[in-house]
Amino acid sequence: MRRLSAGLTAGALLLVATACGSSDDGSPDAGASSGGVTTVKLGVIPIVDVAPLYLGQQKGLFEKHGLKLEFTTAQGGAAIVPGVVSGQFQFGFSNVTSLMVAQTNGVPVKAVANGIASTGVRGKDFNGLMVKKDSPVKSAKELEGKKVAINTLKNINETAVRQAVREAGGDPDKVKLVEMAFDQMPAALDQGQIDAACVVEPATATIRSQGGREIASPLIDVAPELTVAMYFTSTQYAQQNPDVVKKFQEATAESLAYAEAHPDEARQIVTTYTKIPAAVLEQVVLPKWPAEPNRSSIEALMKLGEEDGLFKKTPDLDALLP
Repeated sequence: MRRLSAGLTAGALLLVATACGSSDDGSPDAGASSGGVTTVKLGVIPIVDVAPLYLGQQKGLFEKHGLKLEFTTAQGGAAIVPGVVSGQFQFGFSNVTSLMVAQTNGVPVKAVANGIASTGVRGKDFNGLMVKKDSPVKSAKELEGKKVAINTLKNINETAVRQAVREAGGDPDKVKLVEMAFDQMPAALDQGQIDAACVVEPATATIRSQGGREIASPLIDVAPELTVAMYFTSTQYAQQNPDVVKKFQEATAESLAYAEAHPDEARQIVTTYTKIPAAVLEQVVLPKWPAEPNRSSIEALMKLGEEDGLFKKTPDLDALLP
């Protein structure tokens, strides 16, 4: 089932690649408004990762650069990629693996700004592989034959879970990966519908508040201070709208820096686009928001993705990364 669903995801991306050539949504005038401010649609996931852009919008950093963001939420990067390439969104947020999968399937994507990085501290990362409080599972190796939720197949969390199982001495091919939205994982875990969940904040804090335990820090098993996700556009839009892309890059860089310097404000903005309770919010571990991607960590992620058969060919990082 894991391979079948993954194949369907890849097939959907190929269909998008075929259709995107006829899209005229990438025209320079798309989204322009009368006040000299261009409205751009941004596909995001409702998680802590994207807090800097919500904060940057609130603080007027995007308006300063002549942009207004219109947010649309999705379950994961694999769902956002087709929206960007088809012109539904001008920009999107995606984990790096989904971008590499898209590129190697012939889907024209281009990363334009850094997104987030792991904290690099085991047990204190924004991501965790977690089980419920009374689970007999003590390590990732014991997930063999168990059902583990990730937000989408063929993405960074699939690679991370598989690597965590390997690192613990287990066989990742024996783990049953299932797709589930991050915000649905805490309840599913608590009710025993799944045996473990690879979650990110604020779902990580929610599971902790339920007494859940972390059995691995899977992103750290991939690489220290891993670049997890980036903001991207279609190659067509980047070629036709270089000025808008530059404005987005500059405003995003300022927003990342502001969030990194003002963690309390970054934490608070999460309440505006998720349903996290105030008490749980205090437990949220924030990711790192560095200005530049960590190339060596992306190369490590790519190597693992190749070993797991996620790519049809070796990704071209020089073409993909900014």
